[in-house]
Amino acid sequence: MIPGSAASMLPSAEAAKLYQTNYVRNSRVIGLLWAIFTILFGIVNVTIFSQPYWIGDGVDTPQAGYFGLFHFCVGDGLSRELACQGTFTEFSAIPSTAFKAASFFIGMSMMLVVTCIGCFSLFFLLSTSTVYKICGWMQAASGVCLVLGCMIYPDGWDSDAVRRMCGEQTDKYSLGACSVRWAYILAIMGILDALILSFLAFVLGNRQDGLMTEELLAESKEGGNA
Repeated sequence: MIPGSAASMLPSAEAAKLYQTNYVRNSRVIGLLWAIFTILFGIVNVTIFSQPYWIGDGVDTPQAGYFGLFHFCVGDGLSRELACQGTFTEFSAIPSTAFKAASFFIGMSMMLVVTCIGCFSLFFLLSTSTVYKICGWMQAASGVCLVLGCMIYPDGWDSDAVRRMCGEQTDKYSLGACSVRWAYILAIMGILDALILSFLAFVLGNRQDGLMTEELLAESKEGGNA
């Protein structure tokens, strides 16, 4: 038998079946990784929302302290003790309208991701492609909320509470003597995570649609041959 001849090659039906098996296996592995990273993104989102380290004091700030979305701690300029205040339930106590809006959008982003994780249970009830697409839209919306929250937050830096800590040169989108802290940077990185996860969810959903179409075509051919 000559290598490479038609007789030595796999029959087309067997080759298609082998390709389909590998295709399904690879899709499941990628889907599992997507689910794991979605859960990690949910943890990151909860951290971003709850931690008060969005901006903080520097070497030349009049007072020590740090600010989050709704919770902040500021010193009195005389001692190292910080007076902390602010909770999400006391919305009116948040020192800036921009901080309130940012808190709302980041909170919405967190809720969307948590809901997306909860939708994993729908894999047992709905088609896989449908669940992927539902989660993809939720992750995309979560990313949009993160963008809005990160863009709106600096608009509140001119509030009296921030100026007391960062100095009189502090203004909207200008931190004066203060600096950006890790939670804000993590939120910006979370935007990219949300977009990547959303894109991957739609790709996986479309692949599942393509796989179902191929299976239906194969069944129709088998029925026709019979």
